[in-house]
Formats: sequence, C-alpha cells, structure tokens
Amino acid sequence: MPESRSDALVLFGATGDLAYEQIFPALQAMTRRGHLDIPVVGVAMPDWTVQQLRARALESITAHGDLDRAVFSKLAERLSYVAGDYEAPATFDKLVRALGSAKRPLFYLAIPPKLFGTVASGLARAGIAERARVIVEKPFGRDLASAKALNAVLHKSFPEPAVYRIDHFLGKEAVQNVLYFRFANSFLEPVWNGEHIKAVQITMAEEFGVRDRGGFYEEVGATRDVFQNHLLQVLSLLGMDAPVADDGDAIDAAKVALLKAVHPLRSADVVRGQYRGYRSEKGVAANSHVETYVAARLAIENSRWAGVPFLVRTGKCLAATFTEVHATFRKPAHGLFDSNVAGHDTEISFRLSPDVSITLAARIKKPGEAMVGEDARLVEHDDSADDMEPYERLLTDALHGDRTLFGSEAGVEAAWRIVDPVLNPDAPPHDYDRGSWGPDQAERIAASVGGWINPHRDD
Repeated sequence: MPESRSDALVLFGATGDLAYEQIFPALQAMTRRGHLDIPVVGVAMPDWTVQQLRARALESITAHGDLDRAVFSKLAERLSYVAGDYEAPATFDKLVRALGSAKRPLFYLAIPPKLFGTVASGLARAGIAERARVIVEKPFGRDLASAKALNAVLHKSFPEPAVYRIDHFLGKEAVQNVLYFRFANSFLEPVWNGEHIKAVQITMAEEFGVRDRGGFYEEVGATRDVFQNHLLQVLSLLGMDAPVADDGDAIDAAKVALLKAVHPLRSADVVRGQYRGYRSEKGVAANSHVETYVAARLAIENSRWAGVPFLVRTGKCLAATFTEVHATFRKPAHGLFDSNVAGHDTEISFRLSPDVSITLAARIKKPGEAMVGEDARLVEHDDSADDMEPYERLLTDALHGDRTLFGSEAGVEAAWRIVDPVLNPDAPPHDYDRGSWGPDQAERIAASVGGWINPHRDD
C-alpha cells in the first residue's frame, strides 16, 4: 500500500442521516470498483452492535436502489462499530483498539460542526491524529469569524494539509468540466476576459421548497446554504487565472487568488427573497426573515475582469430546476453585419444540472442573397452515464491524499469575506410567488446587461 494512501476509514456519525443518504451508497460503489479494501469503522453515540450498523448500511443502499449483494457482503465484512460519547476518552480508547495496526486513518466527521473540536481533540489525545487525515462537512462556519475559529480548533490537532473540507458540489463531473474546458482549449483563453466578455451569470434554481428541512433552513438561509460555498466555487473556476500546475495546491491557489480579488458585497449589490408560504413550512418561524432566494452582483478587481459584472442567484420554489452558467460576449466593434442588433448575443453557456451540456450561441448567415443573419446554437450534450457520484469521487480522492476537489482554509475564509457584510440585513426579504423567477426587485441586479437569462426546458 502506498505511503500516501489511508489504511482505514473511520466514520463519525455512522448512524446519522448523511451516512444513510450518501456515504453508505458511496462505500458500496467504491468497493465495487476496488477502491475500498481497508477497514471501515463506524463511530456514533447509539449503543448499537456491528450487526445493527450493517443492517443500517444494507437498508441505506437498498433504499437508493443500487444493492449488489456480492459487493455489499465484502463491504459488510470490513465494517466494525464503536459506540460511545464523543467527549469520553474511553470512546477513543475503543477506537484505537478497533483500528488495530492501521497507521494512516482517514477520519470523516459526518457530525455537527460544533463537535468538530471535541472529536479532533479526542483523536489527538488518543495518539491517532498524527499521520491521519480528517474530512469535515459544510457548513464550515456561519461567518468569517466562526470559520476562522473553527480552523483554529482543527489546527490544534491536524495541520492544514491533513484537513479536507468537503463540498459535494465540487465532486460533480459537470463542475469539474468547467475547469477542464477553460484550460484545455487554446481558443478560449485569449477571449476569456473583460475585453471580450461583458457579463457572466450563474443561476442555481430549484422548483421545490425546503421540504422537511425548515428547521435547518431557518439556521442558514440561501446565502449560507449554497451561495457562499457552491456558487462562489463555480465563480472561482470561471474567473481564476491558469494555475501553475494541475495539482490540488496549485488549483486551490488560483481559486483563492480570484476570491480575494472579489469585492465584498454591499447591501446595494444584493436582493433577498422569500417564497410565499415559506413561513407555513414545518420548523419555520411565523415571522421569519430568512431568505430562500438571493441574487447578487459581484465585481472582481483584477486586470482580467475589471468592469465585468458577475451576476449570481439561487432560490427555491422557482420556475424550474437548473444550474447554469452564461458568459455573454460583447458586440463586434466594427458592426459590419447585423450581429449588433439588440437581443443577438454571442455566449458560451454551461448547464451543470440536471442534464449536462456546453452551448455556443452565435450568429450565422441566413440562406439567401442578403447578408442577413440568424441565431444558431451549437450544443454538446453529455449523454454518458456518470456513475461516479460526488461522494464516491471525493472519498476516493481523500483516501489517496488528493486535495484538488476540497476546500482550503484560505479559500473558505476568502469566500466568507465576500458575503460577511450582507449576512445580517436589517430589511426583511421580498416576497415572491412559487413558480416565478424570484422577486421583481431582483431585476435591477441584471438590468444593465439586459436582464437575467432564464433556463428553459426546451434548450
């Protein structure tokens, strides 16, 4: 086994929802591909037996419709279980015994962030943090100050290179393709700047509401839930300069440099909304001011993007469920043909979900004698089945010490710096109808570039 590869996986919170919804299915997929051939130790507070944990894993994988009994049998053989309080040294003593001869474990903290420090300290006291790696789930802090405090707590037990901040959005094939497409094609780099691009829009829209997560959403809102992490990560991939290498540290450095160049948001840059009926959802306060929609206009202060607005929005109960990016090019300066008429824009767009595509919208000559144009769309759809789900990809990378798809201390803090000034607004959010594209007030955010580009199912 290579020195860099972890030789055991320890899952804290093994009886919880995240393990049930995402991690157990990922572990079976990893086992099927031969990527998981090490002990897997579940740790949680319930006084379960290993048989109960295996039953929970079986139920999880069956519920997600992908049970392979032969593969699951291999996974089940590798599972063991440690029950105990995270604050009790005895829990970590039992974990030491369960790890046996393992020297380079990967600890996955699928637990509330308030427990990260407790568990990290317990691992260090037990002498099993050295040479180990630790995965922590978002939300990574609630603002810049809490993110810094959380980083400080983790660094008491783990050095920064050993900390893997997971954002499952970065594990999506379509998101990785944004990075690849930008830097694998020589035609794009010369025009990927403010001289040629007049605006960039990022939309993450969901038709559904908060469902049964009203209590959770009351604690985070749209800004903390997906804007500060998922959408700013996409923005960094779109805007960053070329990294000096293709390794995780170099890519992270380029992303961090971009985020540090983004001007912190002001209240005038942001419109917050709340869908009608949100306050009737289970777990939601009757007078809640939590936003279920946020739109923002961001400015990047560097030579590549000076003067180019980056318009970012996300919301629940909108007209459709899509995540898209649109980079709109400026009109030709010469104005030779009718490409300069209103409404005819050249753009490159990336659809990241639910389907995946890259589209070039341009003008071509209409058949006939006159030099008159028409709009054309060149679309490349990804019809292949990407059967490696984000959690499988990310867990596999973490086991091998590949940090490319994980957040860094500097990156997390740079993202919080951008949104920190608008996290606690005085004004309540604007109401908007279910099935709309958000509050009318959000139109002002994109007015200077001709309005928002709304995704369409018939694209």
